[in-house]
Amino acid sequence: MHHILVFSHKKKVMFEKQWLFLEKAVGQLYSTSFEVVSGGHLEPQKAKTTESSTDAQEAGSDNRNIVDDGKSQKLTRDDIETLKEQGLKGQEIIQQLIDNSSTFRDKTEFSQQKYIKKKKKKYESTITVLRPSCRILAMMYHGREPGKICHLRYDTLAQMLTLGNIHAGGKVLVFETCAGLVLGAVMERMGGYGKVVQMYPGDGPVQAGLESFGFPPHFHDTLHTFPIGHVNALLAGTLDTGPPKELAAESSDASVPSKEGEEAGRTNADTGGDGGGEGEGKPEEVKMETPTPAEVEQNEREKLKAIRLQEKQDRMEAKRKKLAVAAALLEGKNADGLIIASRFHPSPVLLGLIKFLAPSRPFVVYSQYKEPLIECYTKLKENSNKEHCAVINLQLTDSWLRHYQVLPNRTHPVLQMSGGGGYLLSGTTVDMQYAKAASSQQAVEQPPAKKLKLTSSEG
Repeated sequence: MHHILVFSHKKKVMFEKQWLFLEKAVGQLYSTSFEVVSGGHLEPQKAKTTESSTDAQEAGSDNRNIVDDGKSQKLTRDDIETLKEQGLKGQEIIQQLIDNSSTFRDKTEFSQQKYIKKKKKKYESTITVLRPSCRILAMMYHGREPGKICHLRYDTLAQMLTLGNIHAGGKVLVFETCAGLVLGAVMERMGGYGKVVQMYPGDGPVQAGLESFGFPPHFHDTLHTFPIGHVNALLAGTLDTGPPKELAAESSDASVPSKEGEEAGRTNADTGGDGGGEGEGKPEEVKMETPTPAEVEQNEREKLKAIRLQEKQDRMEAKRKKLAVAAALLEGKNADGLIIASRFHPSPVLLGLIKFLAPSRPFVVYSQYKEPLIECYTKLKENSNKEHCAVINLQLTDSWLRHYQVLPNRTHPVLQMSGGGGYLLSGTTVDMQYAKAASSQQAVEQPPAKKLKLTSSEG
């Protein structure tokens, strides 16, 4: 069972209902296996040089005389817990179970191996540290939390990357609500070269799955985000990427001093200057006023307000710059691919984002159900005769996956299998305006066919 863990020194983490300390795994190679010892600490597992005693056992011819009445095992649950407290490892406990089983030697060889495999899974605590990859994360999400990735199966994700022609150096548009899994798969396939524009709904992009890939910093430099709600404004040319008017007004108000302060300063200047009157020639009296606690608190509050305002302005400015960069990438309408996999209805999303694709570029749409994709198929066929950018090679497919057990003399399909992996709609964009112009020009340049003169011959 796969699980995502964040390594930290002297901090225990929960894994499969067990607390673990992972500091000894830091610095080890990937694919290294560790054995969980007492206290939740890890010890590198040593390579087995000798054949285990559980590998070669006496076996029976069949299992017809074996009765599963629960009385064949002499060890009780308390005895097994006592063995664990004595420090016996998983392999030693399994050997004790085999020695105290009255029916183990009567089982067939296949049944014995199945029994040992089941007990190893229960009593042996072994952890293998793997490098995060698209395949591992897709299998983990599909096995643990399929609802977070819209029940997207890993073989369907592989087909999406292939049909979308994802490669290094391209410019790909991605709209997904699969916790960032599809986005991470696209970035992994591109290898840190090219541009990826993530179209996101709501207030901000969701990239939880993307963080689990552990990409180096230069991978994130290729990622840009753009809100899906601003697509219509961008297509209409009314998108404003300038500084917000509210923040500009707040900053101008904060920089302009108040009239009361100016009048107070002017009054102090008038009274403190050299002027005629009764007090002329007398020494000036200077009064030192100590601010009250309320005034000090008011000043601190104003300073804190100014700092927060500046931080807000910086965040909004950074967000505005990112929006401007993403908008500039989309305005060219020369994207090399489009990937859609979301819980929303794909029809309006596809019809809006397909306009940013260059001609002769692929697009792929995933849905858990086929009815939304049938509607997309129909609308694309209808719009092909009206819109500037039409599509060809439309295909609506579903994927079928079944695992096989491959063992000596017992290779067969696994009885339990996934019911469905979703549906894919794929196609290629074409420039119909150019095609019509080329066909009309060809019709003009081509000379009319000559009529053949028929002569009648008499026999």
